[in-house]
Amino acid sequence: MTVFKPDTLAGKVAIVTGGGTGIGRAIALEFAKVGADVVLASRKVETLEKVAGEVRSLGRKGIAVQCDVRERAQVDAMVAKAMAEFGKVDILVNNAAGNFNVPAEDLSPNGWTSVIRIVLDGTWHCSQAVGKAMIAAKTGGVIINITSNTPITGSPGNVHSASGKGGVEAMAHTLALEWARHGIRVMCVAPGQTETEGVRKQLWTNPEADKKYLRAIPLGRYAQPEEIAYACIFTASAAGAYLTGSTMYVDGGATLVSVPASVRVSEVGEQGKAKA
Repeated sequence: MTVFKPDTLAGKVAIVTGGGTGIGRAIALEFAKVGADVVLASRKVETLEKVAGEVRSLGRKGIAVQCDVRERAQVDAMVAKAMAEFGKVDILVNNAAGNFNVPAEDLSPNGWTSVIRIVLDGTWHCSQAVGKAMIAAKTGGVIINITSNTPITGSPGNVHSASGKGGVEAMAHTLALEWARHGIRVMCVAPGQTETEGVRKQLWTNPEADKKYLRAIPLGRYAQPEEIAYACIFTASAAGAYLTGSTMYVDGGATLVSVPASVRVSEVGEQGKAKA
């Protein structure tokens, strides 16, 4: 079941990083439902294999490639495998990310570097490797970065992630300008808080703060992973052909009002210090 026509991305090949769980898994499956073959990349190949099987059960080709996006050699090998299997890459979704709550004053150098290397360096490695393949093939393509609204709203407890996502958006602006002549569009899709198991376990374990966050979202609920996938399908499809260099916020209006800083800070104070 999907809100799009089943041939919306027919004949397309998509790479989805961090595709084994949460938003990445939803994107991979929704892409498959509308005709795309999918390459799933992540460090945990066992999880990827399960999702690749789900993609195949939908009648599309799905392959799993173990890849740490922080390591350029592994990224190059992943793209080479995608090209060998399918002969092209039409869509890249940079979804791999890392995050944990910690007050800024308690964030260790290693904690900062770990998140920045995944979010910013990893997005760069994948974007350049796939961009070069698209340019060489002269077929154009679409690069979609999964960011967040935190570069605009701020997010106490997440200075590393917010900084990385802000860098990714700046990267997208420049690549959109540079690669437009090659027919490559570069976009960001910025989810608000999304109902995934990982987010629930890692970031939102305080029930009272959780209620306050919900009250601060104009639509009064968190996003479902499939709703983020729908934004990616629209962006990657012919319907999004005139979109490049901008950010689509899929956050129920939260960016318009933000979340009161006192709520965010109290949340961080109760949860973050042990994870620095």
